Amino acid sequence: MKTRRHALGQHFLRDARLLEKIARTIDPRPEDFVIEIGPGKGALTRPLAALVSRVAAVEKDRILAEALNADKPANVAVVEGDALEVSFEDLIGSAARPVKIIGNLPYAISGPFLARVWEERRLFSRAAFLIQREVAERIASGPGSKEFAPLSIMLQIYYDVKILFRVAPGSFVPPPKVDSAVVALVRRETPLLRIADEIRFRKFLGGAFSQRRKTVLNNLAAMGIPAEKAATALEGLGLARTIRPEQISIAAFGALFSALGPA
Repeated sequence: MKTRRHALGQHFLRDARLLEKIARTIDPRPEDFVIEIGPGKGALTRPLAALVSRVAAVEKDRILAEALNADKPANVAVVEGDALEVSFEDLIGSAARPVKIIGNLPYAISGPFLARVWEERRLFSRAAFLIQREVAERIASGPGSKEFAPLSIMLQIYYDVKILFRVAPGSFVPPPKVDSAVVALVRRETPLLRIADEIRFRKFLGGAFSQRRKTVLNNLAAMGIPAEKAATALEGLGLARTIRPEQISIAAFGALFSALGPA
């Protein structure tokens, strides 16, 4: 029978040295305010709290949140709530911005949560997450990789994304069925691209990658963009009509988006 924690996708780390290593991935400073996602039993919360000024720990599981709140460092505020819905603005309050964010993300929310980090990137100077290795490889991948995807592009425009190290299933209780990795996101001083309409650009990327086995030209046609218009834009950038979405660089996607103009 699955417990509620299994249903929430929670796997707890037990290696103290590994937890200390993860805490240091956000370059913690004594003056830092840090948001922690999914603190669970507080295994990462405690080494983190020893390194920074304040920690806001967001935990969805009521029982875990209450237990952590009853036995926590003085500079930790436990917030019972859903990481996909809690207001980061309210958590940060009057703290100096940007802040740092870290967490052992439940596998079921890693994609949506990383998309949220992109949406609220103005708040975060640095992030580090323990996530499913497959997701880490996707967001850190570059053009030419089969993992390259819209989320890779959106995050990498604003963050330098790197996989720091892998974490074996045996490091968790209970062990997950997949490998994990710690990925770091450091916000760039200057974005790789300046996008005038980010909502439309995000939709454009989703359409361009909608069927990876098809060419970008075919995918754009499915979005309602006339084939000749799309072909002219591709050729103007020196891109073949037969090119597939994972073969196009981030800069070229930005240029293609601009060349096509409003739909």
